[in-house]
Amino acid sequence: MIRTRNPFKASLGATPPALVGRADAIEAIDFALDNGPGTHERITVVTGPRGIGKTAFLNAAEDLAKSKSWWIFSETATQGFVNRLRDQVYRSLETLITQHKTHLAALTLGGFGIELGRTEAHQPQLTLRNALTALLQAQAELDRALNQEPVGVLISIDELHHLNKQEVIDFSATVQHLVREEHEIAVLMAGIPSAIKPLLAAEKGANPITFLRRANRIELGKVQDHDVRLGLEQPVTESGMKWETEALQQAVAACNGYPFQIQLVGQWSFHAATRQNSILITQADAQEGIGKALRKLGQLVHEPALADLSDVDRTFLAAMAQDDGPSNINDIAQRMKVSPQYAGNYRRRLLNAEMIEVPSNAHVDFALPYL
Repeated sequence: MIRTRNPFKASLGATPPALVGRADAIEAIDFALDNGPGTHERITVVTGPRGIGKTAFLNAAEDLAKSKSWWIFSETATQGFVNRLRDQVYRSLETLITQHKTHLAALTLGGFGIELGRTEAHQPQLTLRNALTALLQAQAELDRALNQEPVGVLISIDELHHLNKQEVIDFSATVQHLVREEHEIAVLMAGIPSAIKPLLAAEKGANPITFLRRANRIELGKVQDHDVRLGLEQPVTESGMKWETEALQQAVAACNGYPFQIQLVGQWSFHAATRQNSILITQADAQEGIGKALRKLGQLVHEPALADLSDVDRTFLAAMAQDDGPSNINDIAQRMKVSPQYAGNYRRRLLNAEMIEVPSNAHVDFALPYL
């Protein structure tokens, strides 16, 4: 068996070897980081269904910020994420001041309730806002002393969810204050639509997270076939192997524009070829890879997505599955034995969850491939 390392990364959240179809969105973040405080894209909410590449996009944005020497703080929005961020920022502040004592001699941290060298446990008054303000002010002072371009802070929050609403409110309030004070800060937040939309919806006319509602939105969707081809072909070529022309065409079609499927199909097709001690991925290899990829897709993407749905949501999808292609909403209602108006309510729910899409008037289709 050939010992060529498989270049594809079919793991949810892993950075693919070639991030394709996201150039415009990455360019917008690049512009925001360079353009300074007040740029709308500096606060961005990224949405899309599972496996569409949200975490990979966050990773790419972090790499971009690192190339500009920015501070990077990355967290998952589970319980306690605000305090975890605070602790990360505090440790980075300690590092910055320890390494640059001469240039930062005039910085006063007492006003923020921060005494370096003490542990977080002995600083109950320390908040994320205090820690970030101190770090941003220290970095700004260092930038002036060294006569260098401003270095900012990028915070990336993955798996944003309305079930942790109070912490999201606290975090948003902190960021809003820092933005108003024109600090060098950028925030990227990502999550599936059904988890984020309740955070963005007004409650009885007043939403405490209005700040998020005004944020820049990036809705990640399918990528074009030419990008799929690039995502499959480039990693293979760089590994010293190649695709048979028909095999590549077959693999591109099987991906259906879905970023995670690119990694699954690529990984298992590549594996099939190397198992045969071949540097050429043939049609037989692609067919084997596609079959394994579909089974993995069901396990890693379809099952978790369906678990979030109600029984009636699943009934609606089951009614759709009887069609080979887009389904008419009236046909779905008849199969469910409900009125078109009732079916329309669940159509809206599934659209909001990005489980289905609308290819034409009165028709719906699955948003996730092979569902």
